[in-house]
Amino acid sequence: MATANHREGQDEPESEDEVYEVVDLTEYARRHQWWSRVFGSSSGPIAEKYSVATQLMMGGVTGWCAGYVFQRVGKIAATAIGGGFLLLQMANHSGYVQVDWKKVEKDVNKAKKHLKKKANKAAPEINTFIEEATDFIKRNIIVSSGFVGGFFLGLAS
Repeated sequence: MATANHREGQDEPESEDEVYEVVDLTEYARRHQWWSRVFGSSSGPIAEKYSVATQLMMGGVTGWCAGYVFQRVGKIAATAIGGGFLLLQMANHSGYVQVDWKKVEKDVNKAKKHLKKKANKAAPEINTFIEEATDFIKRNIIVSSGFVGGFFLGLAS
């Protein structure tokens, strides 16, 4: 049977003697990141700062991957654009296609003016992005230099 102070289905009031451990999830995440197990522990008091070798390796590997992909995509794009232009010239020379170069020049100039207008409107956003990117590079100079080196190696391979 239930007493007047304690009814069924209700918990007893918490006593002041109970102690709860508070877990700071941000600190836990900083100490238990997957790359900490792979590359070693953090080298500085700031989160995500690792040894110079680790930072260079991470930047170099990501840079190499980006450079390699950039090289492959660039070759494909250059081949497609150059091949298309070559075919267009051959078709024009053979008489299959007549290109109105005056109209092409007029349309290109019109597009340049339109892009210039849009660029002037977008200047504050671009400047903000450039400032943020510069600040990121300054704060992460080792990773950034590793990325640049890896990028050039990726372009060369």
